[in-house]
Amino acid sequence: MRESDRQQVFDEWTRAHRGLLLKVVRMYAFSPEDQADLFQEISIQLWRSVPNHRGESAETTWIYRVALYTALGWTRKERPHRVDHVSLEEVGPALRAIPEHQDDRVDWLYERITELHEADRSLMLLLLEGFSYRGMAEILGISESNVGVKISRIKRRFATLATETAET
Repeated sequence: MRESDRQQVFDEWTRAHRGLLLKVVRMYAFSPEDQADLFQEISIQLWRSVPNHRGESAETTWIYRVALYTALGWTRKERPHRVDHVSLEEVGPALRAIPEHQDDRVDWLYERITELHEADRSLMLLLLEGFSYRGMAEILGISESNVGVKISRIKRRFATLATETAET
């Protein structure tokens, strides 16, 4: 693949799927600094993957797979470096700009999703993005029935948590 073709594909992918990439980043990195680092790492891996995409899977499936596997690897690699570190958010909440129009329900949902195991977190991200069970199974390398079982369990857990939260 020529360099100019690779650049064109990469630019198209990042422009068309920026929201998808940012959702993955938000699920796996929590401080602004970590989010920037992870976004950069995903971008690098996506750039490297362009020549390997042969069209056997959908473009979105390919991009999700690269982003998720990169995020999972980044999380494992970065976890030891975070011991005894405090993020800027914990030290100086006043430094963080608070969006004017926050939806507490969306914030609650994202907080619960970040508490999930990495594989379940990936699954919920794909569900929120509107992927079919077949698409999720293809991206994550599990069976469609396993996807259904996992989603059902997570939904039940979230419903229980929402009920408990509402009661307090």
